[in-house]
Amino acid sequence: MRSSSSLSGDQRVTAVAWFEKGLADTATAKMLGVSRWPVKRLYRRWRIHGQGALVTKPAQSYTFEFKLALVERFLAGETAPDLAAEAGLSSAVLLKTWVRAYRRDGVDALRPKSKGRPRKPDSPPPAEVSELERLRRENERLRAEVAYLGKLRALRAQKQR
Repeated sequence: MRSSSSLSGDQRVTAVAWFEKGLADTATAKMLGVSRWPVKRLYRRWRIHGQGALVTKPAQSYTFEFKLALVERFLAGETAPDLAAEAGLSSAVLLKTWVRAYRRDGVDALRPKSKGRPRKPDSPPPAEVSELERLRRENERLRAEVAYLGKLRALRAQKQR
């Protein structure tokens, strides 16, 4: 189960026991006195995995071919819960997310994406500056410095008066 779930471990175990007795998500949520939505998510997982719904599954990545095959089977008419159970997915919602992305962006939506900020394009090394250009820049910087110091002296002289 998700670490962000609002259900405690004991509540999850109790909920699964009630699911096995035939109660559905709404009745179980009322008996536990909790919100219906986390119980509903647990119920969906229980329908696919049984007692395995209580086990935390490590994060997993799936290959492009695997995703594409499942999406094509879903679009051919197979049900999402059946495919999720057969493929060992954590939830049928994951498959539906892949289908939505496939319909919106095509096959490329299922390909792995690079994470993080894109790299900078390789920029060419800075061009060699001629000595004449370097001396002009230095001359300009020194002129600015002399002008700044002249203004500073004028301000100090004005304050002393």
